[in-house]
Amino acid sequence: MDDDAPRQADVAREHNRQAWDARVRKRQRFTQPAADEDLARPQEQIDTLWLGDVAGKRLLCLASGGGRQSILYAAAGAIVTVVDLSREMLALDRQVAAERGLDVRTVETSMEDLSMFAAGQFELVVQPVSTCYVPDVTLVYRQVARVLVAGGLYVSQHKQPASLQAAVQASPLGYELLEPYYRSGPLPPVAGSPHREHGTLEFLHRWEDLLGGLCRAGFVIEDLVEPLHAKPDAAIGTFAHRSRYLPPYVRIKARRLADATPVGGRLWTPGAS
Repeated sequence: MDDDAPRQADVAREHNRQAWDARVRKRQRFTQPAADEDLARPQEQIDTLWLGDVAGKRLLCLASGGGRQSILYAAAGAIVTVVDLSREMLALDRQVAAERGLDVRTVETSMEDLSMFAAGQFELVVQPVSTCYVPDVTLVYRQVARVLVAGGLYVSQHKQPASLQAAVQASPLGYELLEPYYRSGPLPPVAGSPHREHGTLEFLHRWEDLLGGLCRAGFVIEDLVEPLHAKPDAAIGTFAHRSRYLPPYVRIKARRLADATPVGGRLWTPGAS
């Protein structure tokens, strides 16, 4: 991490806190609480394939305020804590939990700082797409490793780097790469993109950090999927059409090893000095 990284993280944190508070007030995408029909059958809306039966499990919804994730897992019987840096997003969780008679603990903090939790406090950690809002994803992984029990599961979803590199609209040549893969600092702002959240600061994370960083933090990757959003008959320029060429997300199932001590150093490759 470069010398300016801590300041960059502070700037991104405060900027994104304000951006998500504003998105809630405007009722924009990803700020809609769980609907009645979803809560009628919560097991159909949550991940039971990877997580199994969550009833009675100590579960952390990480960086996932908004009145949906935490509510669905609580309705399925989990003992839920939800963390988010946006107090407006967390207010939605508290509101819906009160309306439904569900017990959900809310904690306002960044995904990079889980110091208020004890080591091994959770059995499951679930994180929707949100690591794109922090400059260093490996800091998040280390925090998660500390608060998970040995053998606990961490299911996270991330924006794929190539999707963040590419143009929003297709040119005659297709969706061209506009941003370098090896870069620092936040991505340039973009308007009208279904792949980005307008008004936020987002960061591209390379695969060596998304996957290698997870392993070095003390996890073993058990499965990986690319959620399908492509449609063969989608109109050019739509989310579904672009997803045919650039899958937007990756979802990772990782298990915390008994010894989750972060591993230092870098992977050796031919020609490396």
